[in-house]
Amino acid sequence: MFRKILVANRGEIAVRVIRACQELGIRTVAVYSEADRDAAHTHLADEAICIGPPPAKDSYLNVANIIAAAIVTGSEAIHPGYGFLSEDSRFAEICQHYRIKFIGPKPETIRAMGDKVQARQLAVKAGVPVIPGRDHIQSEREATAAAAELGYPVLIKAAAGGGGRGIRIVHSETELIRNLSLARSESEAAFGNGALYLEKYLEEPRHIEIQILADEHGNILALGERECSVQNVRHQKLIEEAPAPGLTPQARERIARSAMRLCAAVGYTSAGTCEFLVSRDGHFYFIEMNTRIQVEHPVTEMVTGIDLIKEQIRLAAGERLSIRQVEMRGHSLECRLTAEDPDRNFAPDSGTITRLRLPAGPGVRVDTHIYEGYWVPPFYDPLLAKIITHGRDRNEAIARMRRALREFVIEGVKTTLPLHQRLLEHTRFVKGDLSTAFLPRFLAEEYQG
Repeated sequence: MFRKILVANRGEIAVRVIRACQELGIRTVAVYSEADRDAAHTHLADEAICIGPPPAKDSYLNVANIIAAAIVTGSEAIHPGYGFLSEDSRFAEICQHYRIKFIGPKPETIRAMGDKVQARQLAVKAGVPVIPGRDHIQSEREATAAAAELGYPVLIKAAAGGGGRGIRIVHSETELIRNLSLARSESEAAFGNGALYLEKYLEEPRHIEIQILADEHGNILALGERECSVQNVRHQKLIEEAPAPGLTPQARERIARSAMRLCAAVGYTSAGTCEFLVSRDGHFYFIEMNTRIQVEHPVTEMVTGIDLIKEQIRLAAGERLSIRQVEMRGHSLECRLTAEDPDRNFAPDSGTITRLRLPAGPGVRVDTHIYEGYWVPPFYDPLLAKIITHGRDRNEAIARMRRALREFVIEGVKTTLPLHQRLLEHTRFVKGDLSTAFLPRFLAEEYQG
């Protein structure tokens, strides 16, 4: 087992990783930007090193400074969390070069699954269903011909995209032509790669993902599914839950087996997530794989009793999977509380938290890095906290989430807390009648009302 791990991230995930390391008896090094000098993770870690000014490109994406911090502190491994460098194959290669263990899959696996076109092709070879589409769209002519064959509406997607970014829905040839160059430019700016592909747009599908753990000895385990259909217009998830309501045992088994088959085909190791869309007629399609820990991993932890961060660290240390069978107990929900204003198209907010009271009580967990007096910087992802509840069944998990949201008090910045409170009362949500169109429709109803 490692003696010291550097945590190359910030916010709640840095706190989460540091706590897991402490329970494993591993010393930790926090890195921070000048904007995060007083952040919670810097105080919880055994050591803390400033790696640059506030902009992420100069700090949390500054590979040279992070590697130097690891070397200077004698860190044997780096945990990248999610976002930032967590799916950067070049960073994983550099870690290898300096004999620092990257806590995640191999660089070649990250590269293969990070390219959405290549991931689709690998899925097809592994016998995993994918949404009908056309890879490597090079020209306007190719795009219009492919879209005509697929039938509108279609999605323009960035081959290097992820996290809901780099996606545009088009309903006609005129829209397609107008959006192609814009999508390519956006993809270049966001991912350094302008490659695009087209995919048939599914009307109101569910977004289901499978949590995977895989060791370096060929053992792969699926830890059930998560429902992630409640997303905003930018495809950012707001509420996740496990297990997915209304999914039949047969469908659950088929999707999980497909995820494990794909992981076996690419030689996957570490924690990872295979994401699928499930159509109204019950067909499921692979869309992408996230080669890292997910924001929503706590709901899986709550229903399985497995600490995914600890397992991820053990797997990186070369240990075999100690878990042979997973038993799902009860139901879990997660609400992502962000510093955003839903009334202004989820515009991010920043400022000082002037009052804070976190919820507690039976079946309630809060993963956060914020505190009263904390300054929410404008430079990074607006996630403030994850409120997670667990109950014997979905109704109890919802009831506990409603209570937790009522108890949660935060002042000083605009947040999505009021929106979450309203969503948890919506009839369709309570019934589990979910799709990726749920939140846009809900907001439209509120606006019309």
